[in-house]
Amino acid sequence: MKETKTSLRQAFTNPIFKENPILVTLLGLCPVLIVTDTFDKSWGMGIAVLLVLIFTNIFISLIRKIVPNEVRIPVFIVIIACFVTIVERLMNAYTPTLYSSLGVIISMITVNCIVLGRGEAFASKNGVLPSLLDAIGTGIGFFLAVSVIGLVREFLGKGGLTISNPFTGVAIFSAYPLEDYAISFLCDKGGAFLMLGLAVGIYSYVRIKLDERKEKEAAQVEVK
Repeated sequence: MKETKTSLRQAFTNPIFKENPILVTLLGLCPVLIVTDTFDKSWGMGIAVLLVLIFTNIFISLIRKIVPNEVRIPVFIVIIACFVTIVERLMNAYTPTLYSSLGVIISMITVNCIVLGRGEAFASKNGVLPSLLDAIGTGIGFFLAVSVIGLVREFLGKGGLTISNPFTGVAIFSAYPLEDYAISFLCDKGGAFLMLGLAVGIYSYVRIKLDERKEKEAAQVEVK
């Protein structure tokens, strides 16, 4: 069946907003808690997950008809591990500072339930184009969530922000206007749980209010 423009658009937008892997479905939270103590580590992890998602979704979609159901999960994990290794080696070669700061967390993408979940739930059942759009949407949703949480945690926890060049490791922006008022607890493990909970709560509240507004507007249109 030929994919419609609506279904393709939903494959891309749903993982960003309605089914955001971090703020809605609450998947892959371990890296969020670990890497969001700084903004640089947050967006770096976001890019790594995005790349792995794109490669794995495309590959799984291409081989979906020849992989027996009995062994599909092990096969998918091997595919994910291969692309994680590729991304890890590329980061080590071209962004060594970022690679060193993330450390073993990059390898943990192999068992990240977001990547395996999208491969199993979507790519294994759809063609290459919708699988690619789903991967990009999911990756962007993950990237935005971890980047915002990392930005807020670093700014409030350290009183400012440092943004470094990923290729050289040299700071291209650094400002700490609230250093004397920094809430250092937010950069600790407890602060990670607190900020994640606040982010999920705020996002859920905004979504509920937007849905209520749409329902009211729809009801008004029907009355007219």
